[in-house]
Amino acid sequence: MFVQNQLLRLSQGQLNLLESCPHKFQNTYLEQLRPPTNPEYEEKQLLGSRFHLLMQQREMGLKIRSFLQTDSQLETWMRAFAITAPDILTPASASETFRESEHLRTLQVQNYLLTAIYDLLIADKQKAEILDWKTYRQPPNKRKLQNDWQTRLYMYVLAESSDYLPENISMTYWFVQSESKPHSIKFNYSSLQHQQTEKKLNQVLNKLTKWLQAYQQGEQFPQLPEGSKTCNYCQYASRCQRVSVNSKEKSSQDLPGVDSNLVNLANIQEVPL
Repeated sequence: MFVQNQLLRLSQGQLNLLESCPHKFQNTYLEQLRPPTNPEYEEKQLLGSRFHLLMQQREMGLKIRSFLQTDSQLETWMRAFAITAPDILTPASASETFRESEHLRTLQVQNYLLTAIYDLLIADKQKAEILDWKTYRQPPNKRKLQNDWQTRLYMYVLAESSDYLPENISMTYWFVQSESKPHSIKFNYSSLQHQQTEKKLNQVLNKLTKWLQAYQQGEQFPQLPEGSKTCNYCQYASRCQRVSVNSKEKSSQDLPGVDSNLVNLANIQEVPL
């Protein structure tokens, strides 16, 4: 439960959920409801976590051969990634001053502590690059990925918590399970984007503050309009009285316990290790 006047920690996944459906944010993070999840989703989440752990161990200089020998899927992904992006796995150390896996940064904005965990941060005196590993098969539309809070928040936090100019910050997503070979999508940051993110972030946080104050008085967070397609795949649909019985049965058969609009960038891979 939410405690008034506490410093609320927010991740990119929570910001995405807050924009997607404020009421689901309430159910998930304030009331900590945890409906049963889809076993297939859990299996994919576990596989993504293992890949992240593998990359972290490798970055730390630990031996990973025995780890790969017991998991053919991870071995296939790692081999393909080593061929596609050898410069990432075997960097030119002389040109780098900082390199860390699972790099954590926090930034306080208003009464919120924004949290970002970078799968890999590579930086020198002039520039800094955030890398993020994704293990689901289909890369999203680039515009959708650019507008995702992970992209916006991660570069914003780095710019605000370091001496790097926005123009010297970039973020690259690596999709290691692409059909042919690992595929990357890179975004370069800018001062204009930084200003836009700051404005949008404060708008979202202002709304959250208002909703939290009302929540303390017994009011609920806003729900999506009736008939919203998002509700058809939400595990809280029946609780919110947003779909018919037939729709609920259909959605539970298709994706039991999983919101299709949220099984994306934010949720499968961001597992603290």
